[in-house]
Amino acid sequence: MRLLTDIRPLRESADFRRLWVGSTVSQLGQQMTAVTVSIQVYAITHSTFSVGLVGLFSLVPLVVFGLYGGAMADAIDRRILSLVSSAGLWLLSMVLVLQSHLDWGKVWVLYAVVACQSACFAVNNPARSAIIPRLIRPELLPAANTLSQAAFNLGFTAGPLLGAAVIAWHGFAAAYLVDVITFTAALYALFRLPAVPPTGAIRRAGLRSVLEGFTFLRAAPALLATFLADILAMVFAQPRALFPAVAGAFFGGGVRTVGLLQAAPAIGALIGVIFSGWVTRVRRQGVAIVLAITAYAAAVGLFGLSRTIWLGVALLAMSGAADMVSSAYRNTVLQSAAPDAMRGRLQGVFIVVVAGGPRLGDFVAGTTASLTSPTIALLGGAAVCITGLFILLARNRPFRVYDSQTRALS
Repeated sequence: MRLLTDIRPLRESADFRRLWVGSTVSQLGQQMTAVTVSIQVYAITHSTFSVGLVGLFSLVPLVVFGLYGGAMADAIDRRILSLVSSAGLWLLSMVLVLQSHLDWGKVWVLYAVVACQSACFAVNNPARSAIIPRLIRPELLPAANTLSQAAFNLGFTAGPLLGAAVIAWHGFAAAYLVDVITFTAALYALFRLPAVPPTGAIRRAGLRSVLEGFTFLRAAPALLATFLADILAMVFAQPRALFPAVAGAFFGGGVRTVGLLQAAPAIGALIGVIFSGWVTRVRRQGVAIVLAITAYAAAVGLFGLSRTIWLGVALLAMSGAADMVSSAYRNTVLQSAAPDAMRGRLQGVFIVVVAGGPRLGDFVAGTTASLTSPTIALLGGAAVCITGLFILLARNRPFRVYDSQTRALS
């Protein structure tokens, strides 16, 4: 019985291996930047509401450019689109270095850069994700998506810890500079890939093309349910905006405690990846998604009751392991069941949900905590998430019976 991580995608495809290595290295700097922005905003404003606004300012460009970027990925070479948008992200990281080095102390500058980064990321990610099924065999998609989660969470584990340490050592500018340096790895990996033009009937990117993606999604209830399940988790049970506040209120810590809390879910996800060999054998992936997200939300809710740092870290690690499983299956359902000609647009919707949901969740959690308390925000959000999941499972039969071998979406 295979228990440890399935690395066959890395062995069989040199192109996937390059893409994975580039993403792994660049994630380190990107996650350092994410935690650094959060800490810098809190340092300027001393407000959880202001930290929550980071998510809100990135949400609108993420939605607009995510949808249009997905349409572009179905209309032009996906490698070229990824390269251009990655170059934009690299330049914006340079702006963060500059504003910190010059000590502007203006929170609106951070909001503006985050909004522009969100737009570039929304174009980049659908194209990159739509490339993966062209690089490996279909039966290896669950393993490839698990490895992609490992790349993300490796950066998410080391990034916040290293980011907090670099901030304490040499300030915000040094932390942002690491992102600039590591992002060159992602650019190099994309440059080495072959051309990846879309297949099938190619339509010019535009509103009609975007609407075709939504029409397809509406006719595929099993696929639609994977999006709705993630929205429930990320909007109502996303704790990260509260970390700067609870680090002191719950655990009596400071900047390094924030970094540890940010890293904890990714640590759990990495442990889950190590023992993820079983993931490829699960056929009822809809039910698996609901169970995984339920475990995630329950761990987040219990975190709201924790007052010992190691218990809090353990619960966040459990949430990360459960989220890794959910994400691997949601990606697999999308990549394996959607036709290539539609994959970019659906990946655009996917990135709006996956990346936009947490940003809206930051705003919801920050606002709720400001009006009540962090504990109520965490417990109430988890309860809403779990209730919604089981309503979704009960009312959506195609999702409930979805089988990875038949791949029937309706």
